Amino acid sequence: MVKEKLGGRGEAGRGVAAVNEVGMGAAYGTAKSGVGVASMGVMRPELVMKSIVPVVMAGVLGIYGLIIAVIISTGINPKAKSYYLFDGYAHLSSGLACGLAGLSAGMAIGIVGDAGVRANAQQPKLFVGMILILIFAEALALYGLIVGIILSSRAGQSRAD
Repeated sequence: MVKEKLGGRGEAGRGVAAVNEVGMGAAYGTAKSGVGVASMGVMRPELVMKSIVPVVMAGVLGIYGLIIAVIISTGINPKAKSYYLFDGYAHLSSGLACGLAGLSAGMAIGIVGDAGVRANAQQPKLFVGMILILIFAEALALYGLIVGIILSSRAGQSRAD
């Protein structure tokens, strides 16, 4: 196990910063889906509230990033024990796992949400299919959250004391 002290705090900071990718994915998904909802609202205004689902699902991605950021930041306590390089890389990989999965899921939700709500305006039977595809896209971010939690829980296990 890596027993180096110092330097690990930088990796933890980068781990928290990597969580920002989730925010970018959530913002992209919200914006792209919102454009589709606005366009669909011109054709079928009565379906606007029903078509807001992709925007909400994209917003949930930001919560995943917040969870990982809190977990990483609570794992950094400079007054308690030494913070090893292993801990920093565990936190970095945790942030990257959740961040990149959230970014990818946000892009998928945005693209599917945009096309899905426009298609739903023309053919209402497509709503269930759109929701299923959105759920599968959201699951990708959830997998990243789970992997991030597992990786973050590994921090602190390099100590032999």
